[in-house]
Amino acid sequence: MARQGDSVAAALLAAGHGSTRRSPVSGAARGPYCMMGVCFECLVQIDGRPNRQGCMTTVAEGMRIETQDGAAMPGQEE
Repeated sequence: MARQGDSVAAALLAAGHGSTRRSPVSGAARGPYCMMGVCFECLVQIDGRPNRQGCMTTVAEGMRIETQDGAAMPGQEE
């Protein structure tokens, strides 16, 4: 269970979910790395919206968080 103030990435890691997306090139599992918004390895879908940085988003009750394959293309954001 996430704690108030946790980032989505921190909550996922604490729950044992190390992979948040797959590389668009190799298909390899990727996960949070820098935890400060620089590397973009923590991209997830939040409430159906792709390309959200899990490390920069504070977790909230009722959020639906899903892994994503690669990065969504422009125009697929909504």
